[in-house]
Amino acid sequence: MTLVVVGVSHRTAPIDVRERFWFGPEEASRALLNLRSEDGIEEAVLLSTCNRTEVYLFPSDGETAIQAVERMLARKVGPLEDDLRSYLFQHQGQDAAQHLFRVSSGLDSMVTGEAEIQGQVREAYARSTELPIEPPMAGPVLNRLFQMSLAVGGRVRAETGLGEGAASVASVAVELAKKIFGSLRGKNVLILGAGATGELIVEALAREGAEGVIVANRTYERAVNLAERLHGHAIHFDRLPDGVASADIVLSSTAAPHAVLSRRVLYQAFPGGIRQPLFVIDIAIPRDVDPAVGDEPNVFLYNLDDLQQIVDEHVQVRRGAVPAAGRLIEAQLGEFSDWLASQEVVPLIRDLRGRGEEIRGRELERLYRRLPELSEEERERVEEFSKRFLNKLLHDPTIRLRKGLPHGDPGDLVETVRFLYGLEDLEEYEEDRVGREGGAFTEEQGSARVGAEEGVDPEEDDVGEEEGDKGKGGEGNERPEPRGSSGRGGPGISAARPAGRSGQRRK
Repeated sequence: MTLVVVGVSHRTAPIDVRERFWFGPEEASRALLNLRSEDGIEEAVLLSTCNRTEVYLFPSDGETAIQAVERMLARKVGPLEDDLRSYLFQHQGQDAAQHLFRVSSGLDSMVTGEAEIQGQVREAYARSTELPIEPPMAGPVLNRLFQMSLAVGGRVRAETGLGEGAASVASVAVELAKKIFGSLRGKNVLILGAGATGELIVEALAREGAEGVIVANRTYERAVNLAERLHGHAIHFDRLPDGVASADIVLSSTAAPHAVLSRRVLYQAFPGGIRQPLFVIDIAIPRDVDPAVGDEPNVFLYNLDDLQQIVDEHVQVRRGAVPAAGRLIEAQLGEFSDWLASQEVVPLIRDLRGRGEEIRGRELERLYRRLPELSEEERERVEEFSKRFLNKLLHDPTIRLRKGLPHGDPGDLVETVRFLYGLEDLEEYEEDRVGREGGAFTEEQGSARVGAEEGVDPEEDDVGEEEGDKGKGGEGNERPEPRGSSGRGGPGISAARPAGRSGQRRK
């Protein structure tokens, strides 16, 4: 069993491909439920943003689980120009956990350190925990993984400079607007043109409280369409001075070959002079706004180069914080890996104790048959001694198992211990105990199996005991029903036993 992430991101696919992988909230919920009902996936979280769509799975048997996700994504995107797998990435085990920690911290974002992704990770995690299904899609492992990813994301932003300063044109525009106006609540925005970057800036301003969006475009129908998307209203381009007069913020991104906002338009809009701050953002190439507009009182003009310079300065600061962020992620990753390794040892310890209790119970029964004269009090003392002896015998192996798993391959160590203590065949024994092919085991067959498992010939089981006990036909060899775990969940290695010299010490 291992942790797996399969997905597509801005590093593996262009935007026209990525947008086809995008899942809305309801789509994501349905996709997760299908992974459980159709493919038997136990734990899954689906993270889908404009820059990535990723599915985290646990437990995974490798290729089967990955193929289930690929089928789901193929149904979503339909036919592609290239093979689906050419756009996908996958990580397993510790690499999958590290990937999520980097995503949540903003290290894997298109804009290093961007904060929005942490909220998107939180929403994806919450969706899996809230689905009406039992057991939850976000089970113990993914719960732990996503909680730790959100925690490390918060620490990275709080303890390093990774989140300092705005690092996109839209966020810089918002930052400048807040410096000019303080609060943006109730401020009106005029948009000239209909570019994608302009929409992002308006949406960012709206999140800070700006409202009253006005759209002016030389093609009125396009202005109407954009105004509807942004919950504003459209005006004809020849009413540009009226739009400027009612605006606090002007955002221009037309494709005009000449300036569309000049001093003349400004004078028409404000015949008595500009008495309130006017923030003008010109992100067009070539420029839409006459540079002389910026010389007017109370006008704050920034073009694309101005905004990009601020972005570059902030990004430089963030890049300097990347090593410190990486160290925090590595520390958190170590904690998660140790925790996950400890989960593998829990069933093993349970089975080990179950086998010990089984042997203890069998030997006590044998002892009581041979010493029937023991009083009830003496039997209680023997019982107490056997429990203390078993606890002490298992104490050091339990401690060493918990400490040893994080420092190697947990699967290898668990498998080896199961082999050494004969725990890999507990399930097989349970099935055989009630009979093979409809027939029950005889007492002699059960005795022979116990002896074979313990490496002892059942005919010689009592070697070293009194002479008279040897001829009792294997008395006391009956194997009772195991009292511990059945051992399910741990793979055996009995088919390939290691070769070597008996008793040789490894150097």
